[in-house]
Amino acid sequence: MTVGVEEEFLLVRQDGRLARFGPEVVGAAEEPDGELQEEITRSQVELATPVCASGDQLLAQLKQLRSELAAKAAARGLRVLPSGTPLLAETESAGITPRARYERIAAFFGAIANAATNCGAHVHVSIPDRATGIEISNRLRPWLPVLLALTANSPYVDGVDSGYSSWRYVRWALWPSAGPPPMFESLAHYEDSVAAMLRAGAMVDRGMVYWDIRPSDTQPTLEFRIGDVAVTAEQSALLGIGVAGLVARAMDDIERGRPASPLRQEVLRAFLWRAARDGLAGWCPSPLTGELMPGRDVPGLLAEKLRPVLRGPDLDLARFVLRKLAVEGCGAQRQRAAYARNNRLTDVVDELVWRPA
Repeated sequence: MTVGVEEEFLLVRQDGRLARFGPEVVGAAEEPDGELQEEITRSQVELATPVCASGDQLLAQLKQLRSELAAKAAARGLRVLPSGTPLLAETESAGITPRARYERIAAFFGAIANAATNCGAHVHVSIPDRATGIEISNRLRPWLPVLLALTANSPYVDGVDSGYSSWRYVRWALWPSAGPPPMFESLAHYEDSVAAMLRAGAMVDRGMVYWDIRPSDTQPTLEFRIGDVAVTAEQSALLGIGVAGLVARAMDDIERGRPASPLRQEVLRAFLWRAARDGLAGWCPSPLTGELMPGRDVPGLLAEKLRPVLRGPDLDLARFVLRKLAVEGCGAQRQRAAYARNNRLTDVVDELVWRPA
């Protein structure tokens, strides 16, 4: 089973405020094996790894691409910030990247487009076909709060503490096509739903299917869009191999005829709200029982879920990063700890920025 990861980052000046040079930084990049890309706002940049067959390969690609991106930003006196939301108060908008599609989205959706200045991590896992992808999505819906709690990395926004661990996820839910995927009866059911949303104008095109899990239209992959961008490349690699492991477990359930959990959409939305609020610092709904469990126990739960399907270095990497998360907490806890030292958000920026190798 192969995997690839896309990471979105904020581009900031030395003082930590947004810089509107994303297209220029990406345009100056000499791409190695993966890709460096523009995003919808001028204050964001994105990397996309090539297809990887192991956690070690994925981690190496993430480190290489992050360093490439940071070096290109540094050449312009800028920094790359792995945070789900902008930390500091801004006096100007992030600016829309001058491409027809992005400008159309911004014009049509109005103030909701402000939610685009958020940075997530997207994982693509290979699947046999799109119909199987829908069955996998149905079975992994209950695990979305776990993945969100593990990756929560956006407590601050516009100069204040939001009170959430992943404010990115809460703000992203403003898009009418965002949030957890419904339980779909079939691929035809999925396509009917997408067609109806397009007719309603809730999306300008199929690229705006923003559900937390979606089958790709162009590649034989299932995309998971649940996570905040990770502080470290190791955490991002964990998300990649963790999602691949969950897909492998779901494939096994399909082969054995085990049905998907009939988790209702309104309940799953509530579970995701709680995971976005607490991260690993409080409580998270269990994908097994629906009851609240301590956030500190979430890494161990995922490790146990992955143990039958991960082998060798992949299992070692997953265990190592999950143990660190259990002890140190998620990115939101790291951000708040950095702020608590001097009560300065600029210290949080300094703590997070990715530096060239």
